[in-house]
Amino acid sequence: MQPTLVAVAHGSRDPRALPAVLALLDRIHELRPRLDVRLGHVELNRPLLGETLGSTTGAAVLVPLLLGRGHHVKRDLPAAAARAAHLDTRVAAPLGPHPLLVEALYERLLETGWAPGAGTAVVLAAAGSRDPDSAADTRRTAALLSDRLDGVPVVPAYASAAAPTVPDAVHALAARGHHRIAVASYFTAPGRFATQSAAAAPGPAAAPLGDHPALARLVLQRYDEAVTRQRTPLELATA
Repeated sequence: MQPTLVAVAHGSRDPRALPAVLALLDRIHELRPRLDVRLGHVELNRPLLGETLGSTTGAAVLVPLLLGRGHHVKRDLPAAAARAAHLDTRVAAPLGPHPLLVEALYERLLETGWAPGAGTAVVLAAAGSRDPDSAADTRRTAALLSDRLDGVPVVPAYASAAAPTVPDAVHALAARGHHRIAVASYFTAPGRFATQSAAAAPGPAAAPLGDHPALARLVLQRYDEAVTRQRTPLELATA
C-alpha cells in the first residue's frame, strides 16, 4: 500500500488561501487518482497538521508546500512526524529550488501580459526567513528564473525577516535604469505577504503559484523522492 501523501501548507487568514490549496490537491489527485492525498496546516487553518496525522494510519510522507529550507521544514515538520508515533513517516524536501517552480513562475508572469524587452526586470517576491538556507534557495530560484527569461535581471526580495524588501528592490532596479519592473509571486497561495508584495509592484504583479500544473507535478516528484530515498537517522528512530 502506498504511503499517504500529506501536503503541508502554512495556513493563512486570507479566505482565498484554503481554496487555492484545495485546488492544487485536486490537480494532484487528477494526476494520481489512487493515491491518498490529505492536507494539514502548520497554523491558522484547519485541518492542522497534527489533526491530519492523528487520523492517518500506516505510512505517510509529509510534503511541505513551502518553497525553501526554513524553520518549518527543518524543525516543525520533523517534530510533527516524531509526535505521530503510530505512523511510519517521512518528510520530503521543500518544493524549491526546482525547474518546475521556475516554469510556473514564468507562466504566471506571462499571464499578466508581461513580456521581456528593453528596460525589463523582475522582483521575485518571497515570504522571507532568518534562516540563511532559505535565502540561498530563493536566490537560486531567482537565478534560474533569470536564465529562463534569457538574462532578464531577477532580484529576490522579501515580505519579512530578510532584506531587501520588495519596495527596496523595486527602487534599486529603477535606479539602475529598469523602467518596466514586474513582481513574480513566490508564494504557493494568496495571503498577506503575497498581497503586500503585489501592492508594491510598479507594473504587472503575477498571481501566486496556486494550482499551476507544474506545481502539482513537483509535489508528486517530492513525494516519490521521499518514498525511494534512504531514511534519515530521525526517520529510522521514529519509524
